[in-house]
Amino acid sequence: QVQLVESGGGLVQAGGSLRLSCAASGRTFSTYAMGWFRQAPGKEREFVAAINWSGSSTFYSDSVRGRFTISRDNAKNTEYLQMNSLKPEDTAVYYCAAKAGGSYKYWGQGTQVTVSS
Repeated sequence: QVQLVESGGGLVQAGGSLRLSCAASGRTFSTYAMGWFRQAPGKEREFVAAINWSGSSTFYSDSVRGRFTISRDNAKNTEYLQMNSLKPEDTAVYYCAAKAGGSYKYWGQGTQVTVSS
């Protein structure tokens, strides 16, 4: 089992940047593929980005590709999401998740990102 805690959310103007962090504890972090998801008010949770266990492969949703960068530091048991050129439509609660057994099994509590226009 792994415990996940997100941080780094906040209020930013459109065009600005934020970096989210996801600190993991528990079982070996490097054994998990990791992802970021978000949920805006009144909408379903959606996939944002994912990274494999080593960091050699990354995947992005069309809405964030080219603006967001997912990364990880296995020595620090931490996953990151660098978000640039933020738009008001990026406003949401962002969640990190760890993949086990083919599905995202472990979730953090979320961190709020608000982008003002």
